[in-house]
Amino acid sequence: MNDLIFNFREDKPQLVNSVFIIDSINQLNTEIFSERERDYIQHQLENNRQLINLNYYYHWNFIVCIKDNNNKFSRLEEFRKVGGQLAKVVAEQELDFVNIVDQLSDRHYALALVEGLALASYQFNKYRTGNNQKSGFKRINLYSQNFTSEVLEELEVLIEATYKTRDLVNEPASTLTSTKLADEAMKIGNEVGIHVQVLRKNEIQQLGMGGLLGVNQGSNEPPTFTIMEYKPKNSLNTKPIVLVGKGLVYDTGGYSLKPSDSMDDMKCDMAGAAAVMNTLRALARINYPLHIIGLIPSTDNRIGPNALSPGDIIKMHNGKTVEVLNTDAEGRLILADALSYATQFDPELTLTMATLTGSAIRAIGERASVAMGNAPKHIMEKLEQSGYKTFERIAIFPFWDDYAEELKSEIADLKNIGGKYAGAITAGKFLEKFAPNPFIHIDIAGTAFIKKNGDYAPFGATGVGVRLLVDFLKSLYPKN
Repeated sequence: MNDLIFNFREDKPQLVNSVFIIDSINQLNTEIFSERERDYIQHQLENNRQLINLNYYYHWNFIVCIKDNNNKFSRLEEFRKVGGQLAKVVAEQELDFVNIVDQLSDRHYALALVEGLALASYQFNKYRTGNNQKSGFKRINLYSQNFTSEVLEELEVLIEATYKTRDLVNEPASTLTSTKLADEAMKIGNEVGIHVQVLRKNEIQQLGMGGLLGVNQGSNEPPTFTIMEYKPKNSLNTKPIVLVGKGLVYDTGGYSLKPSDSMDDMKCDMAGAAAVMNTLRALARINYPLHIIGLIPSTDNRIGPNALSPGDIIKMHNGKTVEVLNTDAEGRLILADALSYATQFDPELTLTMATLTGSAIRAIGERASVAMGNAPKHIMEKLEQSGYKTFERIAIFPFWDDYAEELKSEIADLKNIGGKYAGAITAGKFLEKFAPNPFIHIDIAGTAFIKKNGDYAPFGATGVGVRLLVDFLKSLYPKN
């Protein structure tokens, strides 16, 4: 994870490059800060400055003070954002390390600050050369009376998993083919002890996965179907949870060709797969006792002599026939085969994560992901709560059966698109036709990739989904 190291320290804090997290100026040690410094800090606090920089020429110190606004989730997000601001100063001043000195009673705020600092410090340097290489700082030391080393280690695992997700999504499609994506899943399995099986084209043909094979028809690269299983002893769930991630490594739209400016970031169309893969990585690394199966259908969607044409009819893994009226509605075809395959596991819950529809972006913009499903209300509420907690927010859409009426075909069992409106929901209803219940679908089309620096996500892949899913699954099955 860019060689960033987390340390939990119980000795006396250093006074160099230190970040003091306070609720009140009275918490600042008068032996450390002079009267003149305290006057300056007080003036900044009165002007509602949340991050105060103290330049000592040979080093820096920082004060963080964020007022309580009676909404814990929004206050946590403010700490993450300040962590992002701090990361910019750290990068500009080329600091090697930062000491976080937590003087609050609630440890979650210091954790949020560290989280924002670490997430904002991510760099994708693989294709930079010479002076274009960016050097990041190396170490975060956390001094606090509220922590155990295990808490910080779990945060480090989540940051690493998010970094790994970003790395995969930022990788160009020329180097991250469906075969290479499956190889990455195998690496994860070898690293953390997850069983991974990769099905190749002939095995996919034997399974009759017409959706995955149909989308792949225009490609020179073969498809893959990857099955990851994390099954620890004494799992809290009696039946597995199945996570399905869309692994479209590049999407031209096929013969329903995308506009050129819509193809610039289509290497990100496998962000759902990357998030699912690294969610399993994170759960395995923290030894969380949940039985999870991850399914990754993967191909690219290109134009070629044999590519699907609008009007073609394909037969899916479960035997249903689909009239393909839009070849750019391809993600639901490969996910549908995976969902049909998932029925054999009789899962307690099935969840898809995918950059699926532009409709989701048009509906709510890029500030949240869209979710829908037929899971019980208390499960959907837990997902929504995890969205607020991690600030990977979720907008729950209606999932009425009326929307499925738009998918009826005159010449096949289904067509792959609905009407002009509510495209995100009709896509979800299409998936429901193949999914074991209860089922949740999360559309991350608006949140997986950004084209300018965010508060704590640099340009490019955000890594959305990992922090959300880990928190959601832990809330469904708490240890205590």
